[in-house]
Amino acid sequence: MLMRLLDQYRQRRLTLHLTQQDMADRTGMVRQQYQRLEQGGNPRLNSLELAADGLNARLMLIPLEKWHAVQSLLKGETSETAGLDADPWQGLLGDGERDESERNEE
Repeated sequence: MLMRLLDQYRQRRLTLHLTQQDMADRTGMVRQQYQRLEQGGNPRLNSLELAADGLNARLMLIPLEKWHAVQSLLKGETSETAGLDADPWQGLLGDGERDESERNEE
């Protein structure tokens, strides 16, 4: 799974026509540090977030039931994205539990 993520970093960088040195300059990393990130080192979460910022991107968790819809959306396919407007976290805590914002409204 990590290699797939690191491949996405490389592809995004190439899409933006950036070199690894450009990424180092944008993120404050040294070129070798960014190079290791793309080559499958063991990056820390803050390094992944910093590199994502340098690529004008964000890291996020996607609920598995929304994964295919998100992939379709990224590919420009619209027929599979219909369920993305629904709240993916609805009912995550169970039927009897309300989220913090609902409790604060009372």
